[in-house]
Amino acid sequence: MIDLLKAVRRYAAAHADGNGIAETPVPGLTIVHAAAPSDLVYAISRPLVCLVVQGSKRVTLGKQDFAFAAGDSLLITADVPTVSQITQASVAAPYLSLVLELDPTLIADLAAAMKATRVPDARPVRVDPTETEVADAALRLIRLLDRPAAVPVLQWQLVREMHYWLLAGRHGAAIRNLAWPGGHAQRVARAVAILRAEYARPLRVEHLAAEAGMSPSSFHQHFRAVTSLSPLQFQKHLRLIEAKRLMLSEGANAASAAFAVGYESVSQFTREYHRMFGAPPVRSTKAARGKSRAAA
Repeated sequence: MIDLLKAVRRYAAAHADGNGIAETPVPGLTIVHAAAPSDLVYAISRPLVCLVVQGSKRVTLGKQDFAFAAGDSLLITADVPTVSQITQASVAAPYLSLVLELDPTLIADLAAAMKATRVPDARPVRVDPTETEVADAALRLIRLLDRPAAVPVLQWQLVREMHYWLLAGRHGAAIRNLAWPGGHAQRVARAVAILRAEYARPLRVEHLAAEAGMSPSSFHQHFRAVTSLSPLQFQKHLRLIEAKRLMLSEGANAASAAFAVGYESVSQFTREYHRMFGAPPVRSTKAARGKSRAAA
């Protein structure tokens, strides 16, 4: 892990933006850097694996709390609402992690080649020690970024190898469910993709259920089982998270942010924002900007 830490730290130092995010030319691969503990971050996470190489973090899903640190991997196998916080980070020893979004198509191809059988596993979030083979593949993937001409040629085989070792390891059963043909997770994922793209539009559950190939009642049941939210709650989370981003990053006021994400009532938006984030929009935004100025 020492070599992986050095490679991740070097890439983050050269490429991280003001929010500590270092995008890479490899689709779905991101490096995260933080020089101080963070505030709570609300998100609906996509299926991913996060390899922590320095510092520590906490992620909450409902009533479940997951703490993990250097040498651990966080695996998320469904689009679920999470609240996360970097808990250990400093200028001298920043929090550093490598995040790779999981590719269901690649998983399906590998699972077929491996003749893998399905083992039901309903836990969408888990934390375990990073396996050696996964860390080795991650290191070679990060080192590849130092050779831009080679990235388009070699990236896919290294991403494929990393997926293979994840499937072959302790996370395999949970990951396979992402791409099981006709499985509930795959059907719900089709509806989730529509909700992510069209969250500001009125919700039509019948349309989502049809896209998932389910009856409305069955769709409700399986959607909640996979994501922990109802379709309406899922849409609401997406809207509120985006509204917060608009206010913090683009300077939008509460009313314009509310209308931009699909609310017709500012008072309803304010109530639901307060319920989710613990403070009304104006107070929440001022507090976040104050902390940003203090940290600058």
